[in-house]
Amino acid sequence: MGYRDTASFGKRQEYSVVAELLRRNFDVYMTLVDDQGIDCVVRLDAAHYVDVQIKARSKDAQQWSTFAAMNFEPRPNLFFIFYTEKTETFWTIPSQDLADLCYQNASGKNAGCRTLVLPKAADGAKAARYAKYAGSAGFELPRAFGEGN
Repeated sequence: MGYRDTASFGKRQEYSVVAELLRRNFDVYMTLVDDQGIDCVVRLDAAHYVDVQIKARSKDAQQWSTFAAMNFEPRPNLFFIFYTEKTETFWTIPSQDLADLCYQNASGKNAGCRTLVLPKAADGAKAARYAKYAGSAGFELPRAFGEGN
């Protein structure tokens, strides 16, 4: 992957996720600047919204299932949508669940940051544990948040 492809990959994937949210009848508002760790806001109804951070890994990435150096404070209305190009899978994970699924880096330049390793295989114990976040099931989690609040 050349520099131009690498530089634009993240932005292309953000738009792909937004398109997927729109296809699923979500009301999506994109931010101009990602200075709060929010790529878009999804309005669920007149009283409820969720903030969304989008992360993607290219099929050419050596660690295509690993998302490292994440720094966030979990809260009920913050969701992460991960996309792995190698498996063409979207993973929608509430930040409070994500904090439990991640491990925290103990040392190095990313000490204190969180790292998530998604399942590489579609079956097995890890895949089963993550099934509620994958694909269509995952995209229903923000909607369920709105209905529960």
